[in-house]
Amino acid sequence: MPHAIWLLAVLWVCALHDCGVLGGFMEDTYPASVLEDAHLNTIQLLEKYKHPAETHQVTTDDKYILTLHRIPRPGAKPVLLVHGLEDSSSTWIVMGPQSGLGYFLYANGYDVWLGNARGNRYSKGHVKLNANTDKSYWTFSWHEIGMYDLPAMIDGVLQKTGYQKLSYFGHSQGTTSFFVMASSRPEYNAKIHLMSALAPVAFMKHMKAPLMGMARMGMNMFGENFELFPHSDIFLNHCLSSASMLKTCMRFYWQIVGKNREEQNMTMFPVVLGHLPGGCNIKQAVHYLQLQKSDRFCQFEYDSKENQRLYGRSTPPDYHLERISAPVALYYGSNDYLSAVEDVQRLAKLLPNVVENHLYRKWNHMDMIWGISARRSIQPRILQVMQYWEAGGGAKDATTGSPLEEEVPQLTTETPAEEGKPETEDEVGSAQEEKEGDVGESEQVKATTSPTSEL
Repeated sequence: MPHAIWLLAVLWVCALHDCGVLGGFMEDTYPASVLEDAHLNTIQLLEKYKHPAETHQVTTDDKYILTLHRIPRPGAKPVLLVHGLEDSSSTWIVMGPQSGLGYFLYANGYDVWLGNARGNRYSKGHVKLNANTDKSYWTFSWHEIGMYDLPAMIDGVLQKTGYQKLSYFGHSQGTTSFFVMASSRPEYNAKIHLMSALAPVAFMKHMKAPLMGMARMGMNMFGENFELFPHSDIFLNHCLSSASMLKTCMRFYWQIVGKNREEQNMTMFPVVLGHLPGGCNIKQAVHYLQLQKSDRFCQFEYDSKENQRLYGRSTPPDYHLERISAPVALYYGSNDYLSAVEDVQRLAKLLPNVVENHLYRKWNHMDMIWGISARRSIQPRILQVMQYWEAGGGAKDATTGSPLEEEVPQLTTETPAEEGKPETEDEVGSAQEEKEGDVGESEQVKATTSPTSEL
């Protein structure tokens, strides 16, 4: 949900202040290669950085046509990665080959599949309905993504690769929809080696995001079945129209996901903005707001009459988490405003087969996939745990106890710089110096501080 709330805030600011595009700030501040990546789609990004790329489609039982992007390694074990709300397959690679989890898994010998949930920019197909003209297309929440999209993706990947099982990665809504599937269609647990949950979301009582009131007001304005922010350059153009607007956007952003400036890669931020919003249905966001209000993990709540018709009861039923038998690894941050530690720990006690309970201190909702230190901290751990369970790890290793807490060490001037990364804040400067020729076609710039020094 973070991107939807953030966009509402940005639009509100733009309504109060004329924040039209002021030419020059983006071009004068960021490397040309970074700005190019902001406008490339998932396949184009893979091709630019010399990786194989394929596009596949699957059709769900309720006739939605979904797109999966693949970094193919024929014969290798398959992994499926599924994004969060208003996001897309690009989220796993936007930070480049030396940071993105999709690239990391491919480099370690996996056949990587990047899913796209219904309603996002890559998955607007349907056997009969037109997403642009038929309102009936937009009648789903993340419940349907779990019930229909994930099974179609999993079956499609396994059929194409010839394997019986795969490893699954979900971020935010990608975890919520998995919990829906694995509890409501428990036969799919047998097709999963390990589910790695990054910033998992099920219970939301302790969500800290202070802008939720604005989000509720905005959702009430739209109604339930309505496309919420289709893909566009609105973030890119407005947030990078000036240094002051960038600072305003960042303040709103951190109030939603949690502030962790040390992990925020500001040099690559235009690429993130260029791929958000990814598109979704407003009913998905409304469903999350219902969880926060009810303090339950349950199906969508309609009025009591409609609840009675659909569910045979006046209130929506809970999802039965105890039916999830697949091994689940939980990775979350103590500074996550959307996936609070208390709520994840409640989830951990209810899941019967938690095999990793890993808390990263100071990390926010997005650091799991975009954080500067993700490649050297969480990604090796993710790989190690996944390979153990792929090799047949036993149920005796399951745990629901206290989380393993990790303080991620920050980069210092003594830490060897990664390729393309300035070593100190002075070297980062405004990023203007890197613009002319320093960023080649096969690398992306990474920085530990913002091009605007006062963020």
